[in-house]
Amino acid sequence: MNEPGGFIQPIRCLEDALNRCQTLGMRVSRQRRFILELLWKAQEHLSAREIYDRLNQEGKDIGHTSVYQNLEALSSQNIIECVERCDGRLYGHISDSHSHLNCLDTNQIIDLHIELPPDLLQQIETKTGVKITDYSINFYGYKHT
Repeated sequence: MNEPGGFIQPIRCLEDALNRCQTLGMRVSRQRRFILELLWKAQEHLSAREIYDRLNQEGKDIGHTSVYQNLEALSSQNIIECVERCDGRLYGHISDSHSHLNCLDTNQIIDLHIELPPDLLQQIETKTGVKITDYSINFYGYKHT
């Protein structure tokens, strides 16, 4: 899982997420699997309430408390993403570094993988003396109608 330098392999699929749980000694309960499957299927950021509602609409028997506890456990271990917003937390399936496009019309968060040019990173390091090892950019905008 860890490579030289402490780098942790990103989770790229549901199987990676389930394997990470097992590697960390986390029990892959039925409820935990339901949540992970839903997040990978939905591929969008959802609140705990939306996750609870969708699972129950699918006929999956899971309680509010179980949803909240599992989301907390999965996000605290960086298996899933937790985005703090003023109106509550949203959870997503991507756990590796990435940026977000926040649509102000729909409140939707779109995941973006952006790579900054090496010369820009070098400029930042030269100017600040800080070597950038990771970054995340948040964009905000309105949808065209």
